[in-house]
Amino acid sequence: MKHANQTDNILGVLASWRDKPAEGRRLTKAQSRKGRLLTSFLFIGMLVLAGDLSTADCGLQIADPRVPNRQSEIPYRWAQSEIPNPKSEIRRLSARAEIPNPKSEIRNGPAVSGRPVVVDASRYSDLQKAFLAVPEGGGLVKLPPGDFLLTRPLILTRENTRIEGAGAATHLINRNKESQPAFIIRPASRLSDRQARIWRVQLADFRISGNPKSGDGVRAEGVNEIYIHGMSVDHNGGHGINLIDCYEDPRICDSIITYNGDAGLNILSGHDIVVNGNQFEENRDAVRCIDSFNLCMNGNNLDDHLRHGVVIENTYGSVLSGNMIEECRGTAVVLDRDCYGITISANVIAHNSGGGVDLRDAWGCAVSANTFTIVAQRAVAIGPGSGRITVTGNNFSNAHIGPGVKRDDPATGVTLAHTSDVVISGNVFTGLAAEAIKAEGECKRIVIVGNAMSDLSRSALGRATPAMDLSGAEAVVKDNAVEKESPAEQ
Repeated sequence: MKHANQTDNILGVLASWRDKPAEGRRLTKAQSRKGRLLTSFLFIGMLVLAGDLSTADCGLQIADPRVPNRQSEIPYRWAQSEIPNPKSEIRRLSARAEIPNPKSEIRNGPAVSGRPVVVDASRYSDLQKAFLAVPEGGGLVKLPPGDFLLTRPLILTRENTRIEGAGAATHLINRNKESQPAFIIRPASRLSDRQARIWRVQLADFRISGNPKSGDGVRAEGVNEIYIHGMSVDHNGGHGINLIDCYEDPRICDSIITYNGDAGLNILSGHDIVVNGNQFEENRDAVRCIDSFNLCMNGNNLDDHLRHGVVIENTYGSVLSGNMIEECRGTAVVLDRDCYGITISANVIAHNSGGGVDLRDAWGCAVSANTFTIVAQRAVAIGPGSGRITVTGNNFSNAHIGPGVKRDDPATGVTLAHTSDVVISGNVFTGLAAEAIKAEGECKRIVIVGNAMSDLSRSALGRATPAMDLSGAEAVVKDNAVEKESPAEQ
């Protein structure tokens, strides 16, 4: 009623103003303000009735202010505020953003600058032409199933690009015998500018293989935030995957990398690296991480490597955990050349011929909660270039299964060589071929506390040997539970 009275008053004022002579047509300030407001409402109402404008377009919500707006579940006091109409907002946003039709974006022509596109590689005479069709904005290149024979490397220089196959049915076969890679990813100016970078390239769901005389399967240089997952990379003459100066946030996940002539994965100068959930088998080395930072290697399966499992050099602040590392001809894990601040934890390190964890040049590192089973030589070795190490909560054992021994393979413990500041605590040493802990040369500030040791010196052939050989070491030894009789005495 109040609003109706105000409207009648304004209409009356307008009528009287119209009937007055021109010189008398003057309104008070309040009347003028009300008139302008009414004129605006009348104009908007005409547009709404004509269908040219919705109430949402003008920010109005038609509702009785006395009744809550139950549909939107917004308190009634907001009912007349600027609440958008969802359908209207979607329409207007779509018009502004010009969302493309995916089918119209599948390209079959030369590359153009602009927004990302989808490139169907099956429409091109060769894969390189499909890669060249990717514009500066990047996009998705879809590789069809089939065998693709390569005699020279494929080269990708676009960033923000994903190369995606149809699983192992998409197979790139490198027939080159001059040590050339199958696939090169790098900035276009990389050869002349070593500081050049591209960002966010992804490889997914296809297979790359080579021959003993070919090069790397994938060679990426200067690619930040590279993401490789769901790949099969095998039988290449060089590294399976070689990441050179892919500094920022490389990720290698859920791939199978096997039978490559050098490392399965080689990382040179990387930072914040994730290697997760992969399978490595019968490469020369499984993983090499050189001159890098912050390697996070978790949940991988490494088996039957011709040399080492994981080699880390000049790298700090890293963690290896939850990995299965079995039957390397060399050593399961090697830390060398100025490593520091690295944790090796919760791994199973089994039946590696050359050793378990070899700390050649490593400082401030932790070896904890690992299972070292039937490691024939130096399950943990701390060398003269290493110190400030904790060895805690590990299990060093043979194949004992209660009533007997499952297999008669030797097992070993910890070897210290000219090192210092080492704590060995809370470990279990059982069924070992010789002593649990052995010190060689001058070792300083060694603490050996709270370990359990039994069934030692199994290869002593009737000779009684001590549980620990600490000759010449400066050591604190206490509260260890040591079996009094060795197998030689029983």
